[in-house]
Amino acid sequence: MTEPVPASQLYTEQFAADPYPSFARLRADAPVCPVSSPRFDSYLLTRFDDARAALTDPRLSKDLYGPGQHYLQLFGPNSEALNRNMLNSDPPEHTRLRRLVSQAFAPRRIEALRPRVRQIVDGLIDGFVAQGRAELMHDFAIPLPMVVICELLGVPRADQDRVLDWTQVIRTSGSSRRPPAEERAAVGEAQVRLHHYLAELVAAKRAAPADDMISALIEGCDQDGQLSEAEVVTTSFLLLFAGHQTTADFLGNATVALLTHPDQLDLLRDTPELLPSAVEELLRFDGPLPVASPRVATEDVEYQGVRIPAGSIVGVVLNAANHDPAHFVDPDRLDLRRVRGPHLGFGHGVHYCLGVSLARIEAQIALAALLRRLPGLRLGVPAAELRRLPAASPFRGLLELPVRFTASAPPVSYPPASRPRPTEPTRTA
Repeated sequence: MTEPVPASQLYTEQFAADPYPSFARLRADAPVCPVSSPRFDSYLLTRFDDARAALTDPRLSKDLYGPGQHYLQLFGPNSEALNRNMLNSDPPEHTRLRRLVSQAFAPRRIEALRPRVRQIVDGLIDGFVAQGRAELMHDFAIPLPMVVICELLGVPRADQDRVLDWTQVIRTSGSSRRPPAEERAAVGEAQVRLHHYLAELVAAKRAAPADDMISALIEGCDQDGQLSEAEVVTTSFLLLFAGHQTTADFLGNATVALLTHPDQLDLLRDTPELLPSAVEELLRFDGPLPVASPRVATEDVEYQGVRIPAGSIVGVVLNAANHDPAHFVDPDRLDLRRVRGPHLGFGHGVHYCLGVSLARIEAQIALAALLRRLPGLRLGVPAAELRRLPAASPFRGLLELPVRFTASAPPVSYPPASRPRPTEPTRTA
């Protein structure tokens, strides 16, 4: 059996900057790799075929709230009030919860949001385009999907700043210099505040329904009792967090990928019709969710001849699978003309990303606007100096993305979009 790899040998600063050499070694030498860390032990699956199979393996449960209470290890004691949702459940519970939400994300309904997304995108760019520089994560990549999902859910504009701050505390966990105990306390406090806020918002929507997603969830709860009051709150949190976190990180990663591959940047500028397929390639190349949300083996399972004991946590490494040379030609090369293949960036199986249509629309409109409106766009610091989320973070993203470009006057077509602005990572982590 392969010996467990200590986290100190895997999750290093070099790994945070570029995890793909480590993923390549694991795919070749230990495709089913036990990893030991102070927080929890797990098995990592890094080959495409194994990853795809594991994402639909009924023996690998998403229910973290069973007898083993794995959520305590993974998310902490305050997490159940927010995380007991369809992401962390199995059929038939998952089927019931997803069905109640899926209508709000129907492709036709999401497609109708394009004009509003364009307005938000242009309004955000208007706010910095005349300066010739920007901190693109805080000025653009984070507020864009946050405004969109808050409007869909019905979060009042006046509340969006503090809601964003709480989610940023969770997102940037481990990036500050505070002692671990203080870091855990900050995350726990943010979870409690988010839960209290969403519970109060649900109560307010019940008293005064509006044309938004939370009101629709409450209506479904009242009409047939298929959704409990607590599930309205946890589903709202899932949609809020998942609805902006991964898109924000994707926009940062995609921008860096393009700016460090000038031939592909020029290709996309010259051939804008490539944008839909370019988004898929950029997601495959450097996705924002390197490892799928955790699964627990309900019985002994075997992959690549390695026995994974019942009760083990299993991590399906999506970004490693998406660089598997058995499925992608020259996988470490960014190729916007690549024939679109079955990447796993949005997952696979019953937990396939529910917001995929919205994420694609936001990404396409955002990248098109950046290339169109920011001539001479370039990194403000060398790529090696970019500050990233910690190596062991469940997300792959940037803390900051300073850029420069040729300053120009904003257009008059849209007013500047009001947006939530996250506090600095060093203060909120």
